[in-house]
Amino acid sequence: MEQFRLPKANIPHLELPDAIRRTLAEADEKLAGRPKLQRLFRNCFPNTLETTTKRMDDGTTFVITGDIPAMWLRDSVEQVIHYVPLAKDDPELARIVAGLVRRHAMYINIDPYANAFNEAANDWHWDANDETDMSPWVWERKFELDSLCFTVRLAYVYWKETGLTDIFDESFKLAMRNIVDVWKTEQRHFERSPYRFMRRNCPAIDTLRNEGLGMPVNYTGMIWSGFRPSDDACEFHYNIPANMFAAVSLAQLQDIARWVYRDEAFVGEMKRLEDDVRHGIELYGTYRHPVYGKIYAYETDGFGNYALMDDAGTPSLLSIPYLGYADANDETYRNTRRFILSWENPFYYEGTAAKGIGSPHTPPGYIWPMALSMQGLTAAGDAEMLDTIAVLEATDADTGYMHEGFHADDPAKFTRSWFAWSNSLFAQLVLRAMGKGLLDGEGGKRA
Repeated sequence: MEQFRLPKANIPHLELPDAIRRTLAEADEKLAGRPKLQRLFRNCFPNTLETTTKRMDDGTTFVITGDIPAMWLRDSVEQVIHYVPLAKDDPELARIVAGLVRRHAMYINIDPYANAFNEAANDWHWDANDETDMSPWVWERKFELDSLCFTVRLAYVYWKETGLTDIFDESFKLAMRNIVDVWKTEQRHFERSPYRFMRRNCPAIDTLRNEGLGMPVNYTGMIWSGFRPSDDACEFHYNIPANMFAAVSLAQLQDIARWVYRDEAFVGEMKRLEDDVRHGIELYGTYRHPVYGKIYAYETDGFGNYALMDDAGTPSLLSIPYLGYADANDETYRNTRRFILSWENPFYYEGTAAKGIGSPHTPPGYIWPMALSMQGLTAAGDAEMLDTIAVLEATDADTGYMHEGFHADDPAKFTRSWFAWSNSLFAQLVLRAMGKGLLDGEGGKRA
């Protein structure tokens, strides 16, 4: 196997927009009573802009994931999403975010099945021998349903937060068309899909079985996905959190089609697809657990087989309220949350330093800070939110940054020292807590 040797990223230093500087100054005041948390936020909040973001000559924005010099559709959105509410008062920040949306549209119109892309058509690939319809623009071509959802999420939030419609050009509408076409095709993957992916001489979790088609599925109305948000292959190819995300994205796309493009026929087409997906989730994607009651499965094949678990990356079952699919007080979500934050979830770990959700993507016993951040963002109450912040504050191994995963007994054992998505999600949690006044003065000294 010829695996690409990682080149160095060519990301110049980006001057921080005024809104970012103002937020850092505000945080310095509010977090003065917790100097370590203050340092973590000061490092993590601007990390994406300082280390991974490049303004391109064509007006687009390229955002690498961190220690890999490629742009993931999913990661790049979550790396900047916490900046979007600030963009309405900062034209430079708005241009950066709008440029990222335009870059996404360009990439989707090149290949809507790819998950990660190059800065230029340089023919760099994670694995040069992947058996799939590769493009010189594509770093990796793992079809992950959630990737396209994140593009919609960023565009929609940018529009709603700023009121600007500059991103909604013909390229974006073509990307919308390509997204919907792929999703309709992948409702009947085996009958209609041209997508194949095989990688030789690799862990089984890095390739699709059955000559690149994946394992058989039954028609459910949901959308097939080859891989999870972790870039690991699905066990059963209807990933429930990703389909929830797709349902939310389709509702958002309908708003855009109706109010921006004035295309009611397209609205109706997407509404029918959304209804299919939601019906499939509720009919095929739930499981009656003997202890926790009705819960959502992580994956199913539509034949009655389920993966009962949760993975740390977003979208996850833990992130259902964050995605906007259901409220945090929804009974099935509450049952699911109790399940995935227990030993019944095979990727839940407890140790002397922390307890939380990990992933088959990292070694057993490793908890992901992203899962802890998401637990805080979806917390049932303020106490849980503050508790998760305290755990994150205590488990950075004194590096000043978040990592991919750390050992539940020893945070000094961690994976990926530079992982911008994890830094951004942590910053989003701290911003949420500051916005609620939970970290002001003495109230912030919980740890």
